[in-house]
Amino acid sequence: MTPVELSRTVLRAVRRAVDGGELSVAVPQRAVVGPPGPGGCGDYATSIALQLARPAGQPPLRVAEILRRHLAGTDGVADVVVTGPGFINISLDGAAASAAALIREILDAGPAYGHGDSLAGQVVELRIPYDVRAEVVADALVRIVGSQGGRVEVGHREPVNLRPVPAPDDPALLGPDAARWALLHPAAHDRPRITADHLVQRESNPLFRVRYAHARTRALSRNAADLGFTPEPGDVQGDQPQACVAPCVVLLSRLAGTLADHPRVLARAAAHRTPDSLARHLVDVADAVLAVLPAVLPRGDEKPSAAHRARLALAEAAGAVLAGGLSLLGIDAPDHL
Repeated sequence: MTPVELSRTVLRAVRRAVDGGELSVAVPQRAVVGPPGPGGCGDYATSIALQLARPAGQPPLRVAEILRRHLAGTDGVADVVVTGPGFINISLDGAAASAAALIREILDAGPAYGHGDSLAGQVVELRIPYDVRAEVVADALVRIVGSQGGRVEVGHREPVNLRPVPAPDDPALLGPDAARWALLHPAAHDRPRITADHLVQRESNPLFRVRYAHARTRALSRNAADLGFTPEPGDVQGDQPQACVAPCVVLLSRLAGTLADHPRVLARAAAHRTPDSLARHLVDVADAVLAVLPAVLPRGDEKPSAAHRARLALAEAAGAVLAGGLSLLGIDAPDHL
């Protein structure tokens, strides 16, 4: 079950609760699911019970328990646990099959993975000052909101409703890509740094890590083609004990979880007008994929296996997410770096 399919499953549970008279609310258009937070468990979690509690006139825990009963026993769902103030944690059957379905979904969508309709039909009016950072943030939001089906109208009139802290120096000296990153990566209330650190090609530079990670996933695809194998979503661990030691399995699972979170990050960045949250998410994806790159290709005399093809598919999916995210920020994602 992919995150999109699980989201629909959660909505069906809400609809059944409404039809049964247990909840009196309008069924939302979308249920956001993502990796469990601190104190959570399972494969995914959703905060929809907290979202529905107020309109339902019931405590979040009561709403969560109602939905838990409707989710339990659903095809593909192994267990449902309520934690904290009302988070619903969901464990899925066939975790490997679920991960393969996620990777296949990302590869099919390409850089458009995570685009949705959570803002369909909505027009967002941005009133900004005449300031370079405000202009760049608004430009990124045009694309991010558009990825969720909404439309942005940008104007320079009072009262201003988008005023990020201005840059202390002219960012144009950094070049277009580094300048945009310097203005978009910090939160709107933080003063951006306009320094040469954004240009250095080393691990301390988040922009370099993101673009390097994308370039490395493209290089892996070329190298795999030279070795005569192509990506195929599947079990990244493989049947052989030596195929992937435990620490590697953890890193691969972390990468898959980070990719699964991408639609939620995009939807929140659009809803809350925070391109910085997308930029930080891309850094998380880059760090996760860079950690697993050594396990993707066969080593020495090792023959390409189903596990190698599955890991290559996972790496290519990460590359698609990085390319799509950078494009929404207006930053180039080079195949060679």
